[in-house]
Amino acid sequence: MELVAGCYEQVLFGFAIHPEPDTGGDPKEQKWTSAADFTHHAHTASLSAVAVNSRFVVTGSKDETIHIYDMKKKIDHGALVHHNGTITCLKFYGNRHLISGGEDGLLCVWDAKKWECLKSIKAHKGHVTFLSIHPSGKLALSVGTDKTLRTWNLVEGRSAFIKNIKQNAHIVEWSPRGEKYIVVILNKIDVYQLDTASVSGTITNEKRISSVTFLSESVLAVAGDEEVVRFFDCDSLMCLCEFKAHENRVKDMFSFEVPEHHVIVTASSDGFIKMWKLKQDKKVPPSLLCEVKTNARLTCLGVWLDRVTDTQKSLPSTAEPSPVSKKQPKINKKEAGDVVQEEERQSIPDSKKCGLTGDSNKPMKANTPLSTKKRKMVGMLEKQKR
Repeated sequence: MELVAGCYEQVLFGFAIHPEPDTGGDPKEQKWTSAADFTHHAHTASLSAVAVNSRFVVTGSKDETIHIYDMKKKIDHGALVHHNGTITCLKFYGNRHLISGGEDGLLCVWDAKKWECLKSIKAHKGHVTFLSIHPSGKLALSVGTDKTLRTWNLVEGRSAFIKNIKQNAHIVEWSPRGEKYIVVILNKIDVYQLDTASVSGTITNEKRISSVTFLSESVLAVAGDEEVVRFFDCDSLMCLCEFKAHENRVKDMFSFEVPEHHVIVTASSDGFIKMWKLKQDKKVPPSLLCEVKTNARLTCLGVWLDRVTDTQKSLPSTAEPSPVSKKQPKINKKEAGDVVQEEERQSIPDSKKCGLTGDSNKPMKANTPLSTKKRKMVGMLEKQKR
């Protein structure tokens, strides 16, 4: 098990975590041990997003690149260059696909084996701020600075619906079973039911929300610009409990399950990463398992679990790039809050295949590490081309 966290100081930290067996004693006495494993300084600007699958950790940055780190071999695996502007979100679906979003409004689907760009879609008129993939892999949701919530049909690789919202949302997240999803605007969380696509309730946090993670189909952990983490029930909309997690605002959270433990991890501007053991009763605050001091201003967080996952899990048919469409999608203009269906396929702005940094027609082989000097040179050439 490895904690990975990015920071403003351009570094990705890795900490190996060694869980202690649950002896059934006092949970307050149980502690896990941590050890610094690596620091990866591949980016030339602050890190903005991180994602993990069973082998790789990928990081996005304000330097417009996505870096790949091989957790099995502990080596730099190269960089992906296609976005213009900050990489705002990264999501793996299984071990076969990665989807990235950026300030250029693009959503890119990557083959996580060959590291080639399979599809590049102009998703939002402004920045893409967040992305979430449905557990089935057939749908994705994205929000952007164009005040829209967009539903993507990943089977056909096109936009399915556009919903106008009154403000810019900065987080969207599916529940574990995909029966509901939440949209975050400032300090408010709108809970949507999938079957009706309508808001079933709104949760209000005290401060602007920075991160959310589902602990179950109905329980949501919420962190914001404060030291406290709160657990909310998405059905009753009530706060189940709250606890002080850090000395400064919580920037990101991650939850996962291992045998005998359901764990939530928090990362804060105070430089600490903390792991908490959740209780069966979510009205009871969790107990601290482990904490790591990084001495950095943390921005994003992930947990790499060294275990075999379902390698067959992949997006339905985005593996085949669709031809470039010259037609612009027709969008029905309706009042804010209405659902708008796109009638035609989304056009793909750039038909060239985009792969690992280097010649765009000859993607770098996936096992070739990329030197910092070469990456900077390639980046300059890319910008000259633009």
